[in-house]
Amino acid sequence: MNNKIVQDVYKTFQKRGFATLRFNFRGVGRSQGVFDNGIGELSDAASALDWVQSFHPEASTTWVAGFGFGAWIGMQLLMRRPEIRGFISIAPPANMFDFTFLAPCPASGIIIQGENDEVVTPGAVQKLVDKLRTQRHITIHHDTIPKANHFFEHEMGLLMGSVDNYLDMRLAPDSPIR
Repeated sequence: MNNKIVQDVYKTFQKRGFATLRFNFRGVGRSQGVFDNGIGELSDAASALDWVQSFHPEASTTWVAGFGFGAWIGMQLLMRRPEIRGFISIAPPANMFDFTFLAPCPASGIIIQGENDEVVTPGAVQKLVDKLRTQRHITIHHDTIPKANHFFEHEMGLLMGSVDNYLDMRLAPDSPIR
């Protein structure tokens, strides 16, 4: 939760008035437990969402955002929670984890990838985007950030510009994607 990308995405949602939570999965930082290959981490994400919703039952829109492994978990949570209306998936590890559960994907969103990502291959992400774009009733945006590595070290401005532009479009009162 202390990763620069996670912090900046958190802040952009917070600035827009969302009730926002960032958290560490089990075994990360000071959190209890040990890594559970995605099973326990999905449970962590669902519990975190339940906790936020208990304080904001009036919320009309729920979004999920994640980076790397967190993007994979966020997409799984999206499949299990119909109230999630949008997603931001940054460097989803499509070359490391199975994303076939996204059939059909229930919400529109954006996938952002670094052109020079040394961890998540851009080709694997492009295949994921192409597959999702064949589905009806959702719109998948895809931005590739030139020169960016996995952590967008020298391209954070471009990454956050992509996130902000997408949110501006989706949250606009006249947005065709709801």
